[in-house]
Amino acid sequence: MAYHLEGQLLEVCDCRVLCPCWIGEDPDNGTCDSVLAYHFDKGTINGVDVAGRTLAIVDHIPGNVLQGNIRAALYVDEGATAAQQEAILNVFTGKLGGPIADFAKLISEIVSIERAAITFDVHQGRGTLKVGEVSYAELEPYKGADGSTTTLSNTIFSTVPGAPVFVGKAATYRSKQPALGHDLNLTGHNALQSVFVFDG
Repeated sequence: MAYHLEGQLLEVCDCRVLCPCWIGEDPDNGTCDSVLAYHFDKGTINGVDVAGRTLAIVDHIPGNVLQGNIRAALYVDEGATAAQQEAILNVFTGKLGGPIADFAKLISEIVSIERAAITFDVHQGRGTLKVGEVSYAELEPYKGADGSTTTLSNTIFSTVPGAPVFVGKAATYRSKQPALGHDLNLTGHNALQSVFVFDG
């Protein structure tokens, strides 16, 4: 086994709540400009420990996510060692196979790979995501009538059966990535957080 990764996944985009990509439907605007962040609570890739590291993917999805043709910029958190960065990129560019390779096939072009200071401080749909000077989001979850956090389960992007996907909105979502056409400053748009376990 080349890798075992566990952690938290966060997606913020310019769709209204909730982003149709998560259930395989077309995005609200016909396209979707988003930031995905994977924070590794624990994990190893070919013997390299990547616990505590974060990878962010800023992307432009031109239509239905399952049709691919996604253009993306990858950001590895600046605390990663050279070995950690290489290992993470090997997984998320599909070189090591497994379930993440299926996702990587949806990306047709990587416009850049950079290091950035990444803040991933989100718990049950509430918190902050910051990727260098590129993307920033403040998140808050929806609540049910009993005060509990609203969740989804068993979406096309769920990797842990039965694990909750926290449904929320971004009180603020800013993204500026010229190569992808991002110049966003939005309020009240989609934010989703979940957990992941990947074995490959």
